Amino acid sequence: MRILKTVLGILLLSHALCVAQIRLPRLISDGMVLQRDQSLRLWGWASPQEKVSLLFKNEQYKTQADATGKWEMKLSAQPTGGPFELVFRGTNQIKVSNVMFGDVWICAGQSNMVIPMERVKEKYPDDIASANYPEIRLFFVATLTDLQKKRDDFPSGSWKVANPKDVLQFSAVAYFFARNLYEKYHVPIGLINASVGGTPIEAWIGEEGLAKFPELTATLQKNKDSLYVKSLLKQMAAANTPRKSQDKGMSETVPWYSADYIPKGWRRMNVPGYWEDQGIKDFNGVVWYRKEIDVPASMTGVSAKLFLGRIVDADIAYINGKQVGNITYQYPPRRYEIPAGVLKEGKNTLVVRVVNQAGKGGFVPDKNYSLVANGQVLDIKGDWWCKVGEVFPLAKDNGVSFSAQNQPSALFNAMIAPLVSTAAKGFLWYQGESNTGNPEPYRDLLPALVQDWRSRWGQGDLPFFGVQLANFMEVDYLPSESQWAVLREGQLKLLSVPNTALVVTIDLGEWNDIHPLNKKDIGYRLSFAAQKLAYGDQNVVHSGPLLASVTPENGKIRLRFAQAGSGIISKDDEELRWFAVAGADKKFVWAQARIEGKNEIVVWNDAVSAPLYVRYAWADNPENVNFYNKEGLPASPFRTDEPAKR
Repeated sequence: MRILKTVLGILLLSHALCVAQIRLPRLISDGMVLQRDQSLRLWGWASPQEKVSLLFKNEQYKTQADATGKWEMKLSAQPTGGPFELVFRGTNQIKVSNVMFGDVWICAGQSNMVIPMERVKEKYPDDIASANYPEIRLFFVATLTDLQKKRDDFPSGSWKVANPKDVLQFSAVAYFFARNLYEKYHVPIGLINASVGGTPIEAWIGEEGLAKFPELTATLQKNKDSLYVKSLLKQMAAANTPRKSQDKGMSETVPWYSADYIPKGWRRMNVPGYWEDQGIKDFNGVVWYRKEIDVPASMTGVSAKLFLGRIVDADIAYINGKQVGNITYQYPPRRYEIPAGVLKEGKNTLVVRVVNQAGKGGFVPDKNYSLVANGQVLDIKGDWWCKVGEVFPLAKDNGVSFSAQNQPSALFNAMIAPLVSTAAKGFLWYQGESNTGNPEPYRDLLPALVQDWRSRWGQGDLPFFGVQLANFMEVDYLPSESQWAVLREGQLKLLSVPNTALVVTIDLGEWNDIHPLNKKDIGYRLSFAAQKLAYGDQNVVHSGPLLASVTPENGKIRLRFAQAGSGIISKDDEELRWFAVAGADKKFVWAQARIEGKNEIVVWNDAVSAPLYVRYAWADNPENVNFYNKEGLPASPFRTDEPAKR
């Protein structure tokens, strides 16, 4: 009995000591950047009522944990500088080293904000090699959702410094933004990237911020019922029961990727291209591709790279029977490393197994398709052979679709709420693609997000800079309707909120890629907005032309623009493109457009005697826009909803 009491005593003491350990949030860790020039909140956890102290610059700050174990203390405003050490003491001691005081930017959105420098390394090799900026730092928030409540910390995460190795993890847009600011102001920059690909704006707004959206609020309340969510997931699982693969290319005695396989019954297919455009109708399943490549001796015996553009949806690539690459979804570029010894002099066989679940399948056009080794490049586009390995049956649709990361407030609760105690310089927001299916509500949702975040940070009207959707998809050479254009219009509503800016990227997209690679210009344009609105540099032109007024004038319409900078121009000295006008019938036709003075354009079409409405760049992909200001910033697309009046 005495032994038992002793053991229990030891266990209770051990538990007490364990509970008493002070703990810091993941953000407060080595290498962090704290916001300069303002009072700061530092916080953490300990035992209830435990006394906690901080030693910083030979000064001691003291506080006490509350009844729940939460504590916080205020640190007086600090000037730019560092590195410093923070020493926290309770019953234990935690040292936080290499702390800088500078400017902290919250970066959020979907995949175009996520895309790291690694994804664009072929485009920006010199920028990566020269990334020696120890005062530019990143904290990346891993994807996490919570449908029920706001969280107060992250399960993982650490601060990274911009060097040639770690910069590959940095958001490309955020890195170029930070670098441009740092090179001008030499102030440490802390980037906190909380972004998730394929997510809608409503997932990033807190519950209180959605109060004016009854449908979203109703969904949010339903999702708080864990039994309800489990039933949805169960229904989805039942409708998507995994089926055993029947791919002949894998199941035959000699697999189709094998070096010993002798092809029979294959057909020609052009690469790049989609199989639906080349004689295979409305097909979802597995298609195998193969091509023989003659490799010179000079490309053997060394490592090589295989570039397969982009593939819809998934692929496995083989060379001479050896697997050299595999990606499971459509968006990443296929850039496969081939070990030395795989390639041989003479004939080599390249085989690619492509799996497509919906839409057009195959190889995306206008991408890099080549084999590179020892400084030599072999073009692998052109005639390939293909064969169907498996046909997928039509998918069952029971009307149930649920993804936690797409639910109202789910990402706010888990990825933004833990940040709100962190003082910041401002916000960068790059999102919108996932709301193009229903774009009209965006005009209200984006201002609601800004208001929600600002109220939670409690720092007044913190600068908020958004990125407008780039041009994307096929070019339509007739005036047409466009959900992407409606979404861009909704993004323009950001400018109705004080201390905001919108970066126009209508000239930086790629018709065949929702993730355009030119992230440098986007980052730079964001930095221009910061220079003007966050750093007070009044000499910076941070925006392209924005429609200010519309006036009818003798069978024409006169447009006046704000943000004209030194004057509006045709960038290529050709006639301005992508203007359209309509009369009372709202049947739009292309218009002529003439620049008059510094900030005005007159538009007309002789076939429309009384034009009332105007549109500019109102399309998914208004390719090669040429309406800019002299500072090189493009005009935002727009339309006039109301008839032009004198």
